[in-house]
Amino acid sequence: MTSPQPRTTLRALRVQLPDMPLTTLRFPDGQHTSARLQTVSLTGGLLRVLKPLNPGAGVEVMFCTIAGPVLCLAELLCPCTAARIGLQAFRFIAMPDADLETLRTAIASSQVCRSGFHGDVVQTPKPA
Repeated sequence: MTSPQPRTTLRALRVQLPDMPLTTLRFPDGQHTSARLQTVSLTGGLLRVLKPLNPGAGVEVMFCTIAGPVLCLAELLCPCTAARIGLQAFRFIAMPDADLETLRTAIASSQVCRSGFHGDVVQTPKPA
């Protein structure tokens, strides 16, 4: 299992996957809920949720991409209160190597579709 958090100050490339995949979040107590994956990167993502979820909660996140399914552990971050729709960020904590490779492929494929550019997934600097 790999921790996808980079050891760099560069911000990971964020993309929107086709059709905003349905995402299942499973809590340690067995409860689960669904959300839509609005944006994803190699370090985390942004979910469209019906109601805010508990920040700091550790969850199992499952979603399907064009490259295959991704299953990982994540931490929920604070909901975006300024948004009209329910948005909640999360960060990946741990992910099996095979799922990390699936996510890399999905992000690269999504980037190719949007820009026509083919290459490795790049990281861009954080704005100052």
